[in-house]
Amino acid sequence: MSTAILSINNLAKNYGSIKALNGISFDVPKGCVFGILGPNGSGKTTTLGIILDVLKANSGSFTWFDKPSSPDTRKQIGSLLETPNFYHYLSALDNLRITQAISHRGTPNDIEEVLKTVNLAHRKTSKFSSYSLGMKQRLAIGAALLGNPDVLVFDEPTNGLDPVGIAEIRELIKRLANEGKTIIMASHLLDEVEKVCTHVAILKKGTLVTAGAVNEVMLNEDIAEVGATNAQQLFDALKSFSGSTGIKMEGGNVQLYFPLGTAKLENINSYCFSKGITLNLLTLKRKSLEAKFFELTNN
Repeated sequence: MSTAILSINNLAKNYGSIKALNGISFDVPKGCVFGILGPNGSGKTTTLGIILDVLKANSGSFTWFDKPSSPDTRKQIGSLLETPNFYHYLSALDNLRITQAISHRGTPNDIEEVLKTVNLAHRKTSKFSSYSLGMKQRLAIGAALLGNPDVLVFDEPTNGLDPVGIAEIRELIKRLANEGKTIIMASHLLDEVEKVCTHVAILKKGTLVTAGAVNEVMLNEDIAEVGATNAQQLFDALKSFSGSTGIKMEGGNVQLYFPLGTAKLENINSYCFSKGITLNLLTLKRKSLEAKFFELTNN
């Protein structure tokens, strides 16, 4: 039995002569926060549309919980593809009552619990029009939570939000993940995805560039960042440090590159000390998802 919540196999979608998806395949493990990354036009929203049965693929297949998609599997999935059309003159409570009645997801008793989960219980009787953008988006996530689904699918959940709103959604996604939900989210905000996602698939023009655990996708080498008062002297000394695969000057510090798992900071420190150089910075870095993303998609 697979532990994948979602398995996508060779999915392809054309819009006329435009290939929106070009045979992509990946698995979403149970209990992860899975980010589908890519610039505009990369196929993120098309992928979500297909797995939620909004769009039909030209070829390929996908399964939820090891089964073909069906009304039964859909009951276990809450989604937010775009902000629901809430009534501006109604309260959060009344808006969720209407959503629940139309969708038949969960029971009226779920609504109070959902409002607590998205931290809006204290504003449940306030009109939707009085909400900040972040609160409106949290209410939309609340609508997706009706019926207590196992999986949540979000398309650009922080799009258009200010830094406070982005932080609120980020914390909510982390909290939902800690409660055992599997979360699949499409985004182009790489920094935000890096802060919340455990797994990632990177798309470029409808083609899957890479997929896997975030740490595996990001970290394929060790980067030691080293600093001293005389950066040029440090750079010249470290050029002959054995074991490194590359060196460059970055922002006044020296970056030494090593095969994954081989950088030993104490050896770098001892080597520099033997050359009469006192370090004021010595740290092991990992490549940011953003750097990796641009490296992958610009090739």
